[in-house]
Amino acid sequence: MSITILGIESSCDDTSAAVIRNREVLSNVIANQKVHEEYGGVVPELASRAHQQNIIPVVDTALKKAGIGKAELDAIAFTRGPGLLGSLLVGTSFAKSFALALNIPIIEVDHLKAHILAHFLINENQKQSPEFPFICLTVSGGHTQIVQVNSPSDMKILGKTIDDAAGEAFDKAAKIMGLPYPGGPHIDRLAKEGNPLAFKFPEPRIKEYDYSFSGLKTSFLYFLRDRLKENDRFIEENMADLAASIQHTIIVTLLKKLEKAVKSTRIKQIAVAGGVSANSGLRNSLQQLADSNGWKLFLPPFEFTTDNAAMIAIAGHFKYLDKEFASQDIAPYSKSSFR
Repeated sequence: MSITILGIESSCDDTSAAVIRNREVLSNVIANQKVHEEYGGVVPELASRAHQQNIIPVVDTALKKAGIGKAELDAIAFTRGPGLLGSLLVGTSFAKSFALALNIPIIEVDHLKAHILAHFLINENQKQSPEFPFICLTVSGGHTQIVQVNSPSDMKILGKTIDDAAGEAFDKAAKIMGLPYPGGPHIDRLAKEGNPLAFKFPEPRIKEYDYSFSGLKTSFLYFLRDRLKENDRFIEENMADLAASIQHTIIVTLLKKLEKAVKSTRIKQIAVAGGVSANSGLRNSLQQLADSNGWKLFLPPFEFTTDNAAMIAIAGHFKYLDKEFASQDIAPYSKSSFR
């Protein structure tokens, strides 16, 4: 049976539409919003307005790139949450209207679960998927989780952040250093040229598999404040070493908890998902850890790391198989119950 799903993602500042047939990606179109860069972060009102402008042309482009007509769609999957409510409302409303006009079902998708299920998409850059059960480290701007994935519909959170996420730590550190938004990629680029052991920052001590990054951000801020009193060019003169050191601390914190969870569950199929999974330092460290422990590691292609509609479509695909359809009165949510 051939199943063709249109996915719509509008949880934050990227408007995305994708078409998949079964698990194969036929198109994955993303419209970025550059306007937020000058504000140093996403402005919710500007984001929702941009979604309104972008969603129709983005969906139209996705259908054309996929080479299919709208009548060939079997269902429309959309991000219900978590995210910015104004942005989510645009995607949800469009999905409802379009599906109603086509007389096809809608499928609501949790954004965090979709990041994990992106590993089951098939394109020229991704041919293999993890076997169940597997452990997934999900790291993004707003969330950090260790998840035991038993099936597409059975996921158990083993650990999560109790305050700030790893992505927030990257972005806040970058902002303190005067780097542009989003700061994570700039930290990653500079870290390649620096010494990760040049400066030592405290690693959070949180029970079990949970994370905390708020203390690390504060420590980094106070460290720079004190050094700048001695030398007002300290950041400028040590930019690469600072980036490498803060990145090293974040990665070590992430991987110590992951390794502990893997040893406890004895599951050696390991995946990573979310925007921070594009970080080269994290990828290299994960690969080294996997090689030394005999793990089978799954790293997503870069196009599936950041927010994209293909991951929404594949989550919708699995729900379609189980006939888990949503009603027209469904509303988006800003905070997920999957946390």
